Amino acid sequence: QVQLVESGGGSVQAGGSLRLSCAASGRTFTSNPMGWFRQVPGKEREFVAAHTPWNAGRTAYADSVQGRFTIFRSNANNLLYLQMNNLQVEDTALYYCAAENGRGIPLRPNPRVWDYWGQGTQVTVSS
Repeated sequence: QVQLVESGGGSVQAGGSLRLSCAASGRTFTSNPMGWFRQVPGKEREFVAAHTPWNAGRTAYADSVQGRFTIFRSNANNLLYLQMNNLQVEDTALYYCAAENGRGIPLRPNPRVWDYWGQGTQVTVSS
């Protein structure tokens, strides 16, 4: 059974940093895209960042996080990370790790095409 388990969420003040982790078990995703999404109550789940190992490794970011967030992965440990710097109040959300069965060429921001999801980790940013 495939499982994605997120950790690293918490409460920080605006301008602070957090690093989210996602541990995959049940299969490896070394040849598949993995990504991060977030959701706030009453809104749709939105794309944050994703990485595919194909084409020498490609990443994609939502405009709102470009330059502040960095996605990276440790294939040796089947782990995915999201380094979040200069956090803003509007970054407050439940953050989900996701994985896809395809190649991610191109990386797709539509959450409906992603195949596996974690339970989420809460990030709260206060002013």
